[in-house]
Amino acid sequence: MRRLSQLYVGLALYGVSSALLVAAGLGLEPWGVLHQGLAERTGFTIGEVTIAVGAVVLLLWIPLRQRPGLGTVSNVFAIGLAMDGTLAVLPTVHALWLRIALMAGGVVLNGLATGLYIAARFGPGPRDGLMTGLHTRTGRSIRLLRTCIEVAVVVTGFVLGGTVGVGTVLYALSIGPLAQLFLRVCAVPSTPSGSPVVAGSKPGRAILRR
Repeated sequence: MRRLSQLYVGLALYGVSSALLVAAGLGLEPWGVLHQGLAERTGFTIGEVTIAVGAVVLLLWIPLRQRPGLGTVSNVFAIGLAMDGTLAVLPTVHALWLRIALMAGGVVLNGLATGLYIAARFGPGPRDGLMTGLHTRTGRSIRLLRTCIEVAVVVTGFVLGGTVGVGTVLYALSIGPLAQLFLRVCAVPSTPSGSPVVAGSKPGRAILRR
């Protein structure tokens, strides 16, 4: 029960943290840049685009022979819904110091959210699985694949109208250490009854996601 609660709290907080970065307007995380750019072009909300992109990425798991878990499927829907819900109640912020506070809070909260849902061990998110699946199939390093994927995502999102800024740089520099810290803090002891998908996951590698 703790693991299940931790999974959904983590996913909800991830959506909230992404919404804080959007509200700050000082730069989004790499995939957020793409989502915002697509939202600008399509007229859909950024949460709806987040869900759609997650579903498309999950389909790419099929040729990579990746096995999704409960956390993988939940990731597709929960983050986008939480993001739109948060943006619906957040007031517009103009003062620079408030925007900086939102940006910093969003990055730290994202690290906590990442630690929570990965440590629950219900499977990686769709984007995490794409990276590790490509690593398995191609033999290329996770660091190289992560860099190539996220550079492509940021550039595409920026061209489409997504926000790249100091928040993007801050996120890139801090999310790894933050996620590693919170992954240890939020770790759930393994139990013999864990499902095969959960038991086979490697959280330590999954936090290289951003």
